[in-house]
Amino acid sequence: MSTPFPFTAVVGQDDLRLALLLNAVSPAVGGVLVRGEKGTAKSTAVRALSALLPEVAVVPGCRFSCDPAAPDPSCPDGPHEAGNGGTRPSRMVELPVGASEDRLVGALDIERALAEGVKAFEPGLLADAHRGILYVDEVNLLHDHLVDLLLDAAAMGASYVEREGVSVRHASKFLLVGTMNPEEGELRPQLLDRFGLTVEVAASREPDQRVEVVRRRLAYDDDPAGFATRWADEEAAVRQRIVAARELLPSVRLGDGALRQIAATCAAFEVDGMRADIVMARTATALAAWAGRTDVLAEDVRQAALLALPHRRRRNPFDAPGLDEDKLDETLEEFSGSEGSGDDDEPDPDGPGGGGGQPPSGPQDEGPQDEGGSGAQPEAGDGGEPQASGAGSGEQAAARASEPFRTKMLSVPGLGDGAAGRRSRARTEHGRTTGARRPRGALTKLHLAATVQAAAPHQRARGRSGPGLVVRRDDLRQATREGREGNLVLFVVDASGSMAARQRMSAVKGAVLSLLLDAYQRRDKVGLVTFRGSAAEVALPPTSSVDAAAARLETLPTGGRTPLAAGLLRAHEVLRVERLRDPARRALVVVVTDGRATGGPEPVALAGRAARLFASEGVASVVVDCESGPVRLGLAGQLAGELGGTAVTLDELRADSIAGLVKDVQRRAA
Repeated sequence: MSTPFPFTAVVGQDDLRLALLLNAVSPAVGGVLVRGEKGTAKSTAVRALSALLPEVAVVPGCRFSCDPAAPDPSCPDGPHEAGNGGTRPSRMVELPVGASEDRLVGALDIERALAEGVKAFEPGLLADAHRGILYVDEVNLLHDHLVDLLLDAAAMGASYVEREGVSVRHASKFLLVGTMNPEEGELRPQLLDRFGLTVEVAASREPDQRVEVVRRRLAYDDDPAGFATRWADEEAAVRQRIVAARELLPSVRLGDGALRQIAATCAAFEVDGMRADIVMARTATALAAWAGRTDVLAEDVRQAALLALPHRRRRNPFDAPGLDEDKLDETLEEFSGSEGSGDDDEPDPDGPGGGGGQPPSGPQDEGPQDEGGSGAQPEAGDGGEPQASGAGSGEQAAARASEPFRTKMLSVPGLGDGAAGRRSRARTEHGRTTGARRPRGALTKLHLAATVQAAAPHQRARGRSGPGLVVRRDDLRQATREGREGNLVLFVVDASGSMAARQRMSAVKGAVLSLLLDAYQRRDKVGLVTFRGSAAEVALPPTSSVDAAAARLETLPTGGRTPLAAGLLRAHEVLRVERLRDPARRALVVVVTDGRATGGPEPVALAGRAARLFASEGVASVVVDCESGPVRLGLAGQLAGELGGTAVTLDELRADSIAGLVKDVQRRAA
């Protein structure tokens, strides 16, 4: 077994370590979501936490970690008699992004269940994580059906496995910890709210701190066991402090004054539901216990708000998580002075300027820890927007996008096999049953009627004498299902002078922003190609982060000629490369233009030939016609015909205006 990096040797990242420790003190806080750029100790700190947790008392031989003091009466390995048991180290179970449903919840032996009536159950990761930590790296990339299973288990504290009337239930209470890089896409709101706390991590820009990161990492890589030994005393001290805080936790008093501050803070920041209030109360109580106090102070409430509220304030995927600290201080001050608020008390001398205290650390404990790389993104307007060459002196400043609106669903015709999503029809593991086939590999979804039909003709030859059905493995049939997949939505945006009228470009950006919101909700990848002047640029390669696409769109300037052919050819190249990386994901090309083509010899003919490349390969496409004014040339419609797609105006793009658009796309592509 490999030696984990010591928790106390992680450099800096005080908020991250404090959030993890608070959950160790009080698992009822509800877990931690760690957001940040790559190489910032996210995974290192989480993996190091499990070594600090106290041992767990379990029933010997129970695969579901039942507590001997209160065994689960529904445990599949039960019933257990209450009494003395053994102990084992606390577990941290990792859920891979590509895990199957059976790996997560466990699997029933369907053949034995049908033929013998035996519930032969192999536990999954939810059983392994019971009374421990369930860690999901890159949680924002987790498939939707696994997210749904996690939500159910987190809400009910139990996991249910049901297959054709045969069901198994077992307890599954765990500390959910997830890490993610926001550049790769955001989380569904339902799962986001399930994390009690969230922290943002970033690499330090201080050279001394970065030097210490490298020094410790190299020392650990050279001799993991020796490095861990040097930090053993610090680790033991934190472990003892966690145990002491857990014992003190039931004695901590959450007064009416602190409760009023919590309620007022949640109301002032307009968070949805009541979970935020409950999480803040539990976090503030854990902060007091961690600091060795029995009273919750105003500083605890403030720290709890900074950890529990930022991710609950997002109204759409383009809102940056965060909290206005001035507004927070004003709210706490307004509701201070009540019994239990603690404003008149002196803050704990060990506290980090608020709350339950700074996590213990070693010398020079500042800055990030991991294999390296800051992953810093350029600020908008500071190199973040590639400039198209040849824009000329006619370039205009970037226009602001108009308000986004709900769009009608655009889909790719046919039946795909891509990643799970919510846009186009696809063969998936989840959805409505459309038929049956022999299983290829392990059986995951039994088609009961087809299985019985396959087994029925052979009952006499198999010597059946009783009422039971004699089923062999060759009789089993896998259900084929149809659901929805996510696509690559590639935006090809005209940023030339003909689009430069400020009011028009504002409407165009609003339309693209609306489509980006739709892509976020449907779990698509997105890309952005722009063209103006004499060339086209890939403003954003295909990514799962619609936030990045929105940022590029916001800073997009306009001006110059209209190299339509260059834009289409660049988009065609992007699709070619992406097919090599992700061949199962189908593309939908959305061309946003007025259809004009200028610059160079025969620009219209070149654009037509480039468009026919898409038609010849069967790429689904939609042209958003941005032409306005009393005189219309209809060039966007002609372009749509060359692409083999359909054209729609900006007004028709709204959900209540283009009821027949999807049918048009499918009919023209057929």
